[in-house]
Amino acid sequence: MASSLEFVEYVVSQLSDCGLISYKRMFGEYGIYCDGIYFGAICNNNFLVKITDKGKELKDFNTGYPYEGAKPMFLIEDLEDKEVLAKLVEITCNELTKKSKK
Repeated sequence: MASSLEFVEYVVSQLSDCGLISYKRMFGEYGIYCDGIYFGAICNNNFLVKITDKGKELKDFNTGYPYEGAKPMFLIEDLEDKEVLAKLVEITCNELTKKSKK
């Protein structure tokens, strides 16, 4: 089942404190970006964020898969906690930026 644009826009609105959030349609679903950094996906109306070491320290998130055969990602089930969402996006993007500079 493809994600609804309504759900995508809801997730983006919940991330409004995180920086410049954008999305791009990819493979029938959506890639999520913060300040140009790809950090997550919306698949089957589920919000998924790349797993990082710092993200693991923040909270014990469940995991999910954007598609069969993909690497696991954090499955974000509580979209109401904007404070945790903002912190997760911040630390995830910081770690991804550090990795890309190596």
